[in-house]
Amino acid sequence: MEAISSRAMDDLRQSLHRAADLIADYREGLPASRVTPSASRQQLRETLSSRLPDRGEPADVVLRHLSEAQPGLMATDGPRYFGFVVGGSLDAALLADLITTGWDQNAFNEALSPAALAFEDMAGDWLKEILSIPATASVGFVTGAQGANTVGLTAGRWRVLMDKGWDVGVDGLTGAPRVRIVVGAERHGTIDRAVRLLGFGESSLVVVPALEDGTIDTAELIALLDEDREAPTIVCAQAGNVNTGAFDDLRTIGEIARDRNNWLHVDGAFGLWAAASPETAHLVDGIELADSWGCDGHKWLNVPYDSGYAFCAHPDVHATAMAYTADYLTGQVAGRTFGGGDFVPESSRRARGFATWAALRSLGRSGVADLIDRTCGLARRLADGVASLPGVETVNEVVLNQVLIRVGDTEETDRVERFIQEDGTCWLGATTWHGERLLRVSVSNWTTTAEDIDVTVEAIGRAVNAVRSG
Repeated sequence: MEAISSRAMDDLRQSLHRAADLIADYREGLPASRVTPSASRQQLRETLSSRLPDRGEPADVVLRHLSEAQPGLMATDGPRYFGFVVGGSLDAALLADLITTGWDQNAFNEALSPAALAFEDMAGDWLKEILSIPATASVGFVTGAQGANTVGLTAGRWRVLMDKGWDVGVDGLTGAPRVRIVVGAERHGTIDRAVRLLGFGESSLVVVPALEDGTIDTAELIALLDEDREAPTIVCAQAGNVNTGAFDDLRTIGEIARDRNNWLHVDGAFGLWAAASPETAHLVDGIELADSWGCDGHKWLNVPYDSGYAFCAHPDVHATAMAYTADYLTGQVAGRTFGGGDFVPESSRRARGFATWAALRSLGRSGVADLIDRTCGLARRLADGVASLPGVETVNEVVLNQVLIRVGDTEETDRVERFIQEDGTCWLGATTWHGERLLRVSVSNWTTTAEDIDVTVEAIGRAVNAVRSG
């Protein structure tokens, strides 16, 4: 039996080396590779065997078949992918994520994995320090902004209803005081979905008009909140508009919310990282006044998918809203230190803290700041570059890493978008903002260089010329 086990381990080692070579070869080719996939979903399905084999196949054979996915991979990890505020993966974070998979830890509680929770504790402390969030806040490692916003609103739901004498965890929402969810007109869609998932319903949304840059009109916010000061209320602010990168006035909103005993949640999926740099930290002034915050790791920190963080200024509220116990759950006892699964929706959960810890350790405080500064500078370089193209202009003030580009009417813009994506030199998408169809660029990858930006400007110019000439 020992000889069989030894042979099996030798086979595994060889397969792991082959997998590492596949990953390294892929990443090595990213700077010069086509960004857009060369095969469609249907084409890939046709190349894959549709029949489940009767007999299992060795791991090396499975790996060989798995490598057939490469023509359908989007080069999101590369330097010229500018869609959806997607980062790549830092080398140290990639290695940590691979080891995490090999260790296969369940990060529910300390009884399952002391290491997983310890690394989440440390990474969480570092995140709070970098993001200017109070050191006493709790941290849940979630899948992304959707999970973070849902957790923040869940904690807010418990708190604002408990303030009215209603225990939503025990009695549910039926018969509860109606909660107002006060949001900006240009909030992210994950807020709306969280509102639906939590049973509030979209009719509970009270929408505050937006200013020209997409931020909340604070004067209108005050007027709306004062219509009913007694209503249990959750206010949702945004750190980093998904189109313009602009920030709500967090200090004013925070003071307004505190004065009225409202719960304030800040959706800072990518914009919260502005706190990490002295050059952009003024954008998040007042961030410490919030009750909960959501942020992504797989965006600007360049941690592999999936990685997000749900912070709460009130750990007791956070745990009460999210945690649970059961007789069979070793480690879930009174008086324990909360963490892991107590702050997130999942019980069986990946140990996400390892990769975040590795990313922060590899960058250090100055490295995170440099990452933010450099990519913001590259966004400004792109804005200046496209402004030099005939009949093309940048629409927004580039305050962060988001650039909106006007190339023509809706039809022309959509044609330019398709041309760019099919060309494959870079990848960017289009958005509708203030009723106008525009190209949208997000610069957040740690490997992007000035040369990549210049090549992208050329690709945009080439697409515009091709569409207009033909």
